[in-house]
Amino acid sequence: MKVSADLLAGQEPIFDALITARDRFGDKDILEDQDRNPLTYTGLIRAAFVLGRKIAAVTEPGERVGILLPASSGVVVTFYGLHAHGRVPVMLNFTSGERNLKAAIKAAGVKKVLSAKRFVQQAKLDDLMADLATVAEIVWLDDVRKTIGLQDKIYGLVAGMAPRRFRARTRLEDPGVILFTSGSFGAPKGVVLSQGNLTANCRQVAAHIDLDPAWVVFNPLPTFHCFGLTGGVLLPLLCGMKAFQYPSPLHAKQIVELLPQVRASIVFATDTFLNQWARVAGPDDFSTLEFIVAGAEKVKDETYHLFNTKFRGVKLLEGYGATEAAPVVAVNHPDHNRPGTVGQMLPGMEWRLDPVPGITEGGRLYLRGPNVMRGYLSADDPQVIEPLEGGWHDTGDIVDVDAEAYVSILGRVKRFAKIGGEMVSLTAVEGLASAVWPEARHAVVSIADARKGEKLVLVTDRNDAEVAQLAEWARNHGAPELAVPKKIMRVAEVPVLGTGKTDYVAIQQMAEMDKAA
Repeated sequence: MKVSADLLAGQEPIFDALITARDRFGDKDILEDQDRNPLTYTGLIRAAFVLGRKIAAVTEPGERVGILLPASSGVVVTFYGLHAHGRVPVMLNFTSGERNLKAAIKAAGVKKVLSAKRFVQQAKLDDLMADLATVAEIVWLDDVRKTIGLQDKIYGLVAGMAPRRFRARTRLEDPGVILFTSGSFGAPKGVVLSQGNLTANCRQVAAHIDLDPAWVVFNPLPTFHCFGLTGGVLLPLLCGMKAFQYPSPLHAKQIVELLPQVRASIVFATDTFLNQWARVAGPDDFSTLEFIVAGAEKVKDETYHLFNTKFRGVKLLEGYGATEAAPVVAVNHPDHNRPGTVGQMLPGMEWRLDPVPGITEGGRLYLRGPNVMRGYLSADDPQVIEPLEGGWHDTGDIVDVDAEAYVSILGRVKRFAKIGGEMVSLTAVEGLASAVWPEARHAVVSIADARKGEKLVLVTDRNDAEVAQLAEWARNHGAPELAVPKKIMRVAEVPVLGTGKTDYVAIQQMAEMDKAA
């Protein structure tokens, strides 16, 4: 599919798009968090100008500035404040650990990191921040806000009335954000998304699903995750929907109580978190929702079953994305929902499937489109962006795309093992384990095996899991014997990343260490 001229007509940089949204939808309440102090469009624009000018005083035009904050009104104001004054936000994953954070700061050339003492104390990150202070200057936003005086407020008032005269001029091709891939299969990579990538992705989603400006989007996902930034912040703000920010998807009871209180219409989440919420929610806790969008990991059959039986009428839509694609690539539609797929390709996406030796179904997915990144940060020089060859991004995913552009995820290239000369999908093996023990969490990795090349290892939090049960299910349902793991590691908790994705790096290390023991 070629990029539609209509889709991109009138597209604007990030801050200009926010101003246009105010002109289009009126000066309504548009942003709120758990402190319950809503901001209008004008309130957000003024706050961004005031805070942004304070940050601009200690940074250079075009400088990359780190943001280490949870989902909140504060992180949104900070993000737009940097854009108002021509700085580039670098979203830092505070759950990724000291080593990865220092690597991210170095890779992006970050000199200053914006954070808040209140958040750091509540999240018990004091030691982490002390470590980060050895490689970058920590700027405490709590202290910055105390310096805001009458002159700053007057500036914000005037700038809010004529924002296009005060904001820094930027172009669609200028950097909009630097994010880091989750690192579930290796070291995180710096992804440079242009302003046009981000606003185009919002337009693509809005062209695919009719979004009502009266709706409320509830976002519990961190903005260091592209799903949380684009889906939970930019999409609602640019489409006239109120964006309610919540600091942690782990607070299941608080979230299910808040949803009806704030009259949430849409929730963005991952399967891991949805499953947790569904277990503590009452039948009416999701009653205000139009639909839920799940991404970042496969939605398990058990999660679909929970929502279809316990919460009748709530539509659970699975989607697919990549940080490199800003991130939404495909998503199911409320009126055309096909569970088992991740929905149809968004308008404007181009794709191709390259054959993979040993894999007969589907192919390796390559993407190109207005939402696909400029490139990765060079490992040798933070200022160098390594461009994509021909504009094509290699997702590393094995997928099948049908005639109606519905996408089925078959696995990742890295998530296949070669056993006795046959390619076996580790994702499919995880599905086998989930069929036998649906309430448990499972991960499958492969380790070297002298006899068959590779051997499957199932890591599970099911404490009575046995190979015999897997083998019996496989025999009864026609699954190949090669797909049955011959080794099971039982753990109290299967490692996950802060985004809820399975942490395959940690699991692979566990399996290798266990083999060596």
